[in-house]
Amino acid sequence: MSSASAADRWCRWAGVLTGVVAARFVGNAWETGGDVGVLYAVLVFGLCAVAGVLAGDLLTARPRGTVRTAALTPRRVRDYVPPRMTPFLVIQAGLLVVLLVVAAVLVGPGESSRAGDSLTFTCQDGGFVALGAWPGGLYGLPVVACVAGAAAVCVWSLTWIARRPGDDQSRQDRSLAVVAAWGLLVSALLLGIASTMSGALMGTTCDGILGRIGAGILWLTALIALVTVSWSIVTVLAPKARVRR
Repeated sequence: MSSASAADRWCRWAGVLTGVVAARFVGNAWETGGDVGVLYAVLVFGLCAVAGVLAGDLLTARPRGTVRTAALTPRRVRDYVPPRMTPFLVIQAGLLVVLLVVAAVLVGPGESSRAGDSLTFTCQDGGFVALGAWPGGLYGLPVVACVAGAAAVCVWSLTWIARRPGDDQSRQDRSLAVVAAWGLLVSALLLGIASTMSGALMGTTCDGILGRIGAGILWLTALIALVTVSWSIVTVLAPKARVRR
């Protein structure tokens, strides 16, 4: 069974539900007809989910009972995080940064506004096609900053979990929840950005065969991110380290 306390579970659910409400508010408040407002909503949702897991861990009562002598070998964070999903999520975070950099480089000289940057293509007939609501630097910089900040806080939390009193199963459960919360933030952003970029590329025929190949790769990336989002949110709400690692 999971070692999550009642307060821990309530905080995790509260973080996800608050994220849904906040994301809807942000999406509606963003004055744009494009997809960038939705991407900011995804960012807010992920941050709320991370905050809920971290708050639940802080509010969980520490174990009471006989004080046991600590082992001579220091406990390491990597001994408690999921061995397969952790590097997979790090890879997705790296891919997220790559996509944001590529999106920023490809953005056209059009206006930047709250609705996002503009991606410009030159057609074979000499005409130009501008695709708005493109996740360029205007969107990418806040995302990278938030993901990096969340990663730093999660690493601190994982270090604290590994060093504080408790049994190994409890440390594994809580470490799994923290990793899954950060993974939810990363994979949800990757899903939104890959889908937005792919949809923009498929909205024009001026990008040629390379654009079609790029759109296909982006859709595959979005599909992988969608599976990761599903795993992450289930793990956050019902963590069982001995079952899903």
